[in-house]
Amino acid sequence: MNRPLTIALLLLVPTAALAQPASEFRPLFNGRDLDGWVPVNTAPSTWSVRDEMLICTGKPIGELRTTKMYQNFVMEVEWRHMKPRGNAGIFVWADDITARGVPFHRSVEVQVLENAYGNTRSHTTHGDIFPIHGAKMTPINGRGGSRAFPTENRSKPSPEWNHYRIECRDGDIALAVNGKIVTRGTKCSPSKGYICLESEGGVVHYRNLKIQELPDTPVDPKDVATANRDFRCLYNGIDLEGWRVVGKGWKPSDWVLAFSGDAKSSLTSDAQIGNVGFVFDVRGDKHVATATIRGAKVSIDPTDEKLAKHLRRGRNWNRIEGELRGTQLTLRVNGQTVETEQGAKATPRGRLVLTSTGPVDFANIYIRDLK
Repeated sequence: MNRPLTIALLLLVPTAALAQPASEFRPLFNGRDLDGWVPVNTAPSTWSVRDEMLICTGKPIGELRTTKMYQNFVMEVEWRHMKPRGNAGIFVWADDITARGVPFHRSVEVQVLENAYGNTRSHTTHGDIFPIHGAKMTPINGRGGSRAFPTENRSKPSPEWNHYRIECRDGDIALAVNGKIVTRGTKCSPSKGYICLESEGGVVHYRNLKIQELPDTPVDPKDVATANRDFRCLYNGIDLEGWRVVGKGWKPSDWVLAFSGDAKSSLTSDAQIGNVGFVFDVRGDKHVATATIRGAKVSIDPTDEKLAKHLRRGRNWNRIEGELRGTQLTLRVNGQTVETEQGAKATPRGRLVLTSTGPVDFANIYIRDLK
C-alpha cells in the first residue's frame, strides 16, 4: 500500500479507539461478600453469600446496585429461581436511587422470570427486555409497545441454572439466553449507568457474574444516568429497625411504610442529622404528612397554595426532595422548586421525625450527609 495513504487512513481512526481496547472479563461478584455492590433500599437480610453464590430472599422488593457506572460492556451471569413463579430482574444503565413512587430504578430491565410464571401476550419468561420508569428503548421484535420479546423460548425451569449474556453497546442491548441471542433493543436512554440486581418476591441465586468493559464512546449528557449522590435509605422494607415509634399505626408493608394512626403518633430516626440532603415519596391527599428534619418542618399540605399546584392527587405518589444547610432549607416537589421559610427553626443537629394528621403512605426515604 502507498505509505502516505496508510498514514492518512490511520489519522482517520479515533484516538479513543486506539487507546481503549476491550478489557478482559473480570468478576463482577467476588463470591465472598458484597464488595463492589450497594444495597439501595433493602434489608441486610435480603442479600447473602453462600458457596460462591449471591442469594436473594426476594424480600422486600428492592435493588442491589454496583458501585461503578458502566456504558459499553458484556455481562455474563448464571441464575436460578428456587421456587416456581419466581420474579426478579437485572437492570442496566440505572440511576443511583429508585424512581418516584416505585421500588425500582429508571433503567432498562432484563427480565428474570421462572417458567411457571407463564407466558402471555404482554410478557414471557424467556428474557424480555424493556425500559422502566422514564427510561426509553426501541424494541426489536416488539408487540406495539416498548418491550422487546425473545425470538425463542430457551429458559429452564426451577431449580435449573440459566445463563444470560447481556451486551450493552452505544445504547443498544442484546440478550443471549443459554447460548443464543434472542432479545434486542436499540436507542436506549440512559445508555450509561449502574447495574442492579432486583429483589421481587422470589428466592433467586446468582453465580459466576463477570463483566468485560468495552471502550467508551461519546454519549449525550442527557443519556447518562444520575451518578452516586451518597444517599442511604432509612427504611429497610422489612421492619422498623432504626426508628423509634410513638403511638400506633406505623406498619411496614414491603417497600411502602404505611401509616393509619392519628396525629399523636410519630416515627423518629435513630440517625442523627446535620447538614443533609433528603428524598422521600408520599401519597394521600386528604391529610397533612410532615417530615421534621432537626426541627425544620416539611409539611405536605394539600391546602397549601404553594404546594397544591405541584402535587399529584389521589393514589399518585409525590416526590419531596431538598437540602437543609444550617437553617437554609431548599425544597422541591415533583421536581418543582417551592419557596419555604420552615428552615429557620432548625437546630444544629437532630433527627428525622415523620408524622401525619391521618392515613398516608411513605416510601423511598433517603438522606445524605452534606459538608
